[in-house]
Amino acid sequence: MSGHSKWATIKRQKAVVDAKRGVMYAKMSREIIVAAKLGGGDPAANLRLRKAIERAKAEGVPNDNIARAVEKGTGGGDGSNVEELTYEGYGPGGVAIMVRCATDNRNRTAGDIRSYFSKYGGNMGETGCVGWMFKERGEVLIDKEGKFSEDDLISKALDAGAEDVDASDESSAVVICEPNRVDDVKSALADNFKILSCDVTMNPINTVDVADAEIAKQLLKLLDSIDNHDDVQHVYANFDMDADLLSANVS
Repeated sequence: MSGHSKWATIKRQKAVVDAKRGVMYAKMSREIIVAAKLGGGDPAANLRLRKAIERAKAEGVPNDNIARAVEKGTGGGDGSNVEELTYEGYGPGGVAIMVRCATDNRNRTAGDIRSYFSKYGGNMGETGCVGWMFKERGEVLIDKEGKFSEDDLISKALDAGAEDVDASDESSAVVICEPNRVDDVKSALADNFKILSCDVTMNPINTVDVADAEIAKQLLKLLDSIDNHDDVQHVYANFDMDADLLSANVS
């Protein structure tokens, strides 16, 4: 599992839900608005919307909030001014970073993201400067606790159309598939394994090893600052890092 995936997992485990609930609701609602705006309001026909609704429900967002967000995205409310933007750049150690936002004020968001890059030793670049380093893929995260069999997971995952399984992490395994197969793979594994998450993400084609403690500290501060911004939906980075160094620096 890449350093970025471990970072995202650790952050999720350490999150204080009550303290960030309002911010999370807003983030989830904007993601649903953008998904519905781009692909329509029917989750059955809009994979991105379906995944956004699943994430929102997993975070405890009320059904009424979800319904209002879908309505706004399809033109039934004030969601027309919310747009999706992607910012790209390099962090400390030459790590490539992609930031996907949903915002109603692009000047504010761009200024904030640029300031984070500058503050923590990075540089925000032009659109496309690092995007070619990432590939879209489906990921199903499996809990390895309890009666877990890696061989059984690999067999069932490949039968379901998955491309690969990464079981290198101590607590979880990642089943990798084409984006349009992620729901099929999840359904095929649900009866035999505990599924922690199921999503379409951007995976780095190559990774940069970060071993220096000071660079690691600055990089993770940058990623945390960006990730905690109200308008930011997803952050992707192509780093790999020792688990102890990573855990010591995730806030």
